[in-house]
Amino acid sequence: MTGASTTSDGAAKDGGPAGTPGPSRRGFLRGGATFLGGALGGTAVTLSGTAALGAPEHTPEHTPGRAPAADQAGRATVAFRGPRQPGVDTTPQGFATFLALDLAGGTDREALVRLMRIWTDDAERLMSGRPGLTDTEPELAAVPARLTVTVGYGSAVFTAAALAHRAPSWLRPLPSFGVDRLEENWSGGDLLLQVCADDPVTVSHAVRVLVRQARTFARPRWLQRGFRHSPGTVPPGTTWRNPMGQVDGTGNIDPTAEPHLVWHEDDGSGWLAGGTSVVVRRIAMDLDGWDEVDRTGRENTIGRRLSDGAPLTGSDEHDEPDLEATGPNGFGVIDAAAHVRRSRTDDPGQRFLRRPYGYDDGPGDSGLVFVTYQADVDRQFLPVQRRLDELDLLNEWTTPIGSAVFAVPPGAGPDEYLGQALLEG
Repeated sequence: MTGASTTSDGAAKDGGPAGTPGPSRRGFLRGGATFLGGALGGTAVTLSGTAALGAPEHTPEHTPGRAPAADQAGRATVAFRGPRQPGVDTTPQGFATFLALDLAGGTDREALVRLMRIWTDDAERLMSGRPGLTDTEPELAAVPARLTVTVGYGSAVFTAAALAHRAPSWLRPLPSFGVDRLEENWSGGDLLLQVCADDPVTVSHAVRVLVRQARTFARPRWLQRGFRHSPGTVPPGTTWRNPMGQVDGTGNIDPTAEPHLVWHEDDGSGWLAGGTSVVVRRIAMDLDGWDEVDRTGRENTIGRRLSDGAPLTGSDEHDEPDLEATGPNGFGVIDAAAHVRRSRTDDPGQRFLRRPYGYDDGPGDSGLVFVTYQADVDRQFLPVQRRLDELDLLNEWTTPIGSAVFAVPPGAGPDEYLGQALLEG
């Protein structure tokens, strides 16, 4: 799946059509010599993650000039209640679990209301460092570690609640892409739980509590665990590196500066105002194949230096790339098929918030849980994904094997439960 065409029926990935002789793009990059690549700028790069968006939402106070408490990261909390759900513009935590569930037969609007009330109460308790109402391991809840619980709805929720007419137009599976090799066990789902924290024990416990409480209403469909840097392991503001070693997230948007790109505005239906959409794509990475590519080939594929993430046309990670720059041989420094060129857009509306996590489920099974939040999937996400599907050098070493889309309802205010504006509207 290089910049050369890659088809769903397995057409040749190394150059032209199957059977066409000539050097392969993959082989050329493996040599690394003069294949020139591009630079990643401030617009959407669909394999990039979220840069640090600021300090943790709440950190226990300590006396200025005195070292913070050893368990400060464990005691930090994020507020549950508010106009927007936590876990979207929250500074990404070190660990995450994404769990999709399918509704049990006979689940209707009344049952969904009960489930949302239960999840709302448990999420608020757990995020504040208190056990769930029926928590059988309450001691495990004592370390909140910036825990966030985020809930999403698939289209089946609207059908079960007899509210199909209120589902957003973009709430459907993504169209088929030539690079996709989707597997059912990583795709779809009626409900989504995104559970993140800076401690994997906290994440595991919260997931167990929430799933146990949902047994009457839904059953797990798939579960994906992901990781980033733990608190205190890198300086604040350091851009995360994904499992391929790339600085991942330099050009991410700032949802505080451009909230309209993330949060849905009131469109008349009212229930989604303050909500958003989430796309979850499981991207398998061929790390063994990537190992065979030399440093120059890797940098040209992405368009950034591995050492510091600076564009090949710049000297600092956050420099704007020069897409018109040419090298001594007259060729563009940024190749026409470089990932960063293909992911860029002149339309400022075709950008979204990226919040991915790496995964490693054993030898030969590593990659990215690629998570994006946007106000409108069709308007923001799809145009970029279509360009990458058509041509992208990185497709040679990355393969989407899972895909799901969910609507994320707004947050819960005082005495409200998640999804109340929809289920009682």
